[in-house]
Amino acid sequence: MDRRQLGATGLLVPAVGLGTYRVFQAGNDADRARCEAVVDAACSDHSGVALFDSSPMYGNAESVLAESLVDRRDRAFVATKVWARNRAMGEQQIERALGFFERVDIYQIHNLLGKDDHLPYLRHLKGGGRVRAIGATHYLPSAIGDLLELMRHREVDTVQVPYHPLERSVEAELLPEAERLGIGVIVMTPLGSGRLVERTPSPAELAPLAEFGVYTWSQVLLKWILSDPRVHAVIPATRSADHMRENMAAGNPPWFTGDERMYVRRLVSRLL
Repeated sequence: MDRRQLGATGLLVPAVGLGTYRVFQAGNDADRARCEAVVDAACSDHSGVALFDSSPMYGNAESVLAESLVDRRDRAFVATKVWARNRAMGEQQIERALGFFERVDIYQIHNLLGKDDHLPYLRHLKGGGRVRAIGATHYLPSAIGDLLELMRHREVDTVQVPYHPLERSVEAELLPEAERLGIGVIVMTPLGSGRLVERTPSPAELAPLAEFGVYTWSQVLLKWILSDPRVHAVIPATRSADHMRENMAAGNPPWFTGDERMYVRRLVSRLL
């Protein structure tokens, strides 16, 4: 799978990772075995590490992910989040996650909640090597201005934002500024939280894109995002090991040109 340098961090990440929202809340042994199978699939690419994104907001996803990574932590690039209204609660969350993962590669402020409280502690941990990069996330386009402010003040190394053919708010200012500043960009909800795959184009409509190594609609949508060189990684969530492998296959060149990206946008408009 293609590996991309995450902005100016110097860190290499796979183009396609795994988001754990809703899919890594495991309540029994069968659920945990399913999660481990997805992690197995993600780690099956031997050209580097696998990218996993989690949060304390996702139930017990952090601990389930950590259990699935036993004996192969060095094969994982872990991004998680702090989601707390004050520094004391945030520090407790952060220390718990560091206990799970030993270190966190990207520690993100979830939806910018309590950012002024958490940034000093994250900077302290980055200085000590327990955190490798600091990030911020938000799912609403209305928060782009706040993300830009953090980026311009060099408070964060990465941002995580929604981006797909129906949600292109980041194209106007955030992506150009991230490129200018050397900020890493991770894309959440690349399939529109499932909305974009409720209907799929016909095989004949997908056929012109096969030369780019994509054969399913999900793969096409992931490649549409990754074909923007300002994007470093996408993190679709999945419960299926087979879907994990399918998603990862979309993270290889060749990339769409402007013509293919416009073609995909037309397909999305027709379907929705």
